[in-house]
Amino acid sequence: MDELELKYGCNPNQKPARIYVENGTLPVKVLNGRPGYINFLDALNGWQLVQELKKATGLPGAASFKHVSPAGAAVGVPLDDTLKQMYFIPKEVELTPQAAAYARARGADRLSSYGDFIALSDTCDEATALLIKGEVSDGIIAPDYTDAAMEILKSKRKGNYTILQMDPAYVPAPMEHKEVFGITFEQNRNEGVVEDALFQNIVTKEKQLPAEALRDLKVALIALKYTQSNSVCYAVEGQTIGVGAGQQSRIHCTRLAGDKADKWQLRHHPKVLGLPFRSDLSRPVRDNTIDIYLSDEWEDVLGDDVWQQYFTTRPEQLSREEKRAFLAQATGVSLGSDAFFPFGDNIQRARRSGVSFVAQPGGSIRDDQVIETCDHYGMVMAFTGLRLFHH
Repeated sequence: MDELELKYGCNPNQKPARIYVENGTLPVKVLNGRPGYINFLDALNGWQLVQELKKATGLPGAASFKHVSPAGAAVGVPLDDTLKQMYFIPKEVELTPQAAAYARARGADRLSSYGDFIALSDTCDEATALLIKGEVSDGIIAPDYTDAAMEILKSKRKGNYTILQMDPAYVPAPMEHKEVFGITFEQNRNEGVVEDALFQNIVTKEKQLPAEALRDLKVALIALKYTQSNSVCYAVEGQTIGVGAGQQSRIHCTRLAGDKADKWQLRHHPKVLGLPFRSDLSRPVRDNTIDIYLSDEWEDVLGDDVWQQYFTTRPEQLSREEKRAFLAQATGVSLGSDAFFPFGDNIQRARRSGVSFVAQPGGSIRDDQVIETCDHYGMVMAFTGLRLFHH
């Protein structure tokens, strides 16, 4: 038996705690820091996600995990100047494909990514490490690290930043086990593959599924495969922009993920890009300020007695009408769901966030209503036949 003792389990009172394999050796090495129970849950889920992204798209993948669900996931699609500004990319950093993937994964939902655990499909290079250096993060898992990247990462958290190295050749046993309340559950691992063939059953009148949309639907569904269910994901440009995880109602998943996607879109607005932040504000404070600025509680950062804490000059409010007009321009967004949509209201909500392409398993008694709603808005929808619950 090969084992690694942990500081504690999910909570400090849960001791002792460890990870182990009964046969062979652990496929993961601790290169730096002291990872905890939740760190490993995030790391191992994230590792599977990014490996599937790489296999499905041929591009480096990255994930930003928090509490066993991805806050963001992406592949290495180049960033334009607006995204670089939104994601606080230092001008001196030349983005490699792996760095671009991480920048997109972290930028998908920067508020939720605070204190994330990072997963990379490929070697962590210096450019990626430089991006990570400027962010609040708990740790990283990757197949390898360059010497320069290791030096940068080891400087984080006063030398205690968690750095894990995963054996890319590792293949787990086909059966997996989980213990709950002293009772052991056993099931076959979810070996469902997200590939081109999964999207061939297009059930709407509109049949055209561009290559970029196919890529984004793959990103969405692979992200959902490792997201606590119920879950819905919006994706565009090779990255998630809104993940709704762990909701009991699918419409709540769609609304939660849609609201996140809307905020991602609104971060492109000139008023947001031009916010006159004080130079002494940290990135997390800026992220939180932007989130509040875009919410109905905007007075909490623009009020007479508070705006000076965040800005050099008082910004104008972004009105509800301005938000609606800006979001009305959004289009080409892909939407994935880990199980069928039971009602057309999910599609109606998705349409407001610029969704043009949908992938879901199908199988609801109201499939006809959902298809009809997609047809009404000119959307493309594929029935994959593959449910992706994850618990």
